[in-house]
Amino acid sequence: MGSKRKKLIITIVPLLIIIAAIFYQVPITRISSESITKLDKFGVLEIYPTKLGGREWFIDMNKPVEDPGFNPGSNITRQLDGSWQINGRLENGTYVGEVRMEVSKLPGSKEWKNVEMTGYAKIVPSNNPNDSLVWSIRGGRHNSTVPCEGTALKGEIDINGTVSWVKEIWHTGGYTNKRAETQVTEPIIGRWIGWKVVVYNMNNDTAVKMESYLDDRANNHWIKVTDLIDSGGWYANEPDPLFYGANCGKAKDHIITNGGPLAIFRSDNMTWNFRDLSVREIQPPLSP
Repeated sequence: MGSKRKKLIITIVPLLIIIAAIFYQVPITRISSESITKLDKFGVLEIYPTKLGGREWFIDMNKPVEDPGFNPGSNITRQLDGSWQINGRLENGTYVGEVRMEVSKLPGSKEWKNVEMTGYAKIVPSNNPNDSLVWSIRGGRHNSTVPCEGTALKGEIDINGTVSWVKEIWHTGGYTNKRAETQVTEPIIGRWIGWKVVVYNMNNDTAVKMESYLDDRANNHWIKVTDLIDSGGWYANEPDPLFYGANCGKAKDHIITNGGPLAIFRSDNMTWNFRDLSVREIQPPLSP
């Protein structure tokens, strides 16, 4: 009788979980995958699964500049530990400290929309105390000649260990205040960390979910550090005449539900090493 009872329990419990998931609208995929750890090609933990047939991009750590989908934007140099170092770019023959490493949509592929974007970084100590690592998604070119292309959702971690999100509705007059701003760790200068941002649409493409994760000791132990939904009311800072002067046809609290041709690993005015960069098109969880 004891053996039969165990078999009955083993059969019934999963069925009850599925029924409860349907009744309470709990995403079954999240229930069934909570205890499963899936690693990417670098051995890095994936938070969400890649969409069936979705695009996955992983940096070629041996020859990154030969990747047609990757543009580091400036010279990168190989380090003894196998990582690469970047410290800015040339613009019209002049060095500027901006780092803009772009992963572009390939011909015939979809724009980056629902994505998980990951990378490891080590910031070289310098005299620039107010900078951030920023993984930016859902935008195109960011320059004054095409201001309306310059949309972005930006998951940031400052060098002092503070994380946040910023929305850019157009470039450069469509910036919002930071949201989900929290100090989650000690300063990150001079040590490896993993930084991961996740962006996906929800509620029938009427809202955007943003999450960020930190691997604070670069040991593949990821902790969620932000969890944010934009369903409206997150306004650009600029006064109306300036904001609407760009003629982008967007409200001041425009929700960026569209995809974009570029995913960008970026910073300003600092030198850093990087490795194991990736961008994956994910299968979002079901909306609540």
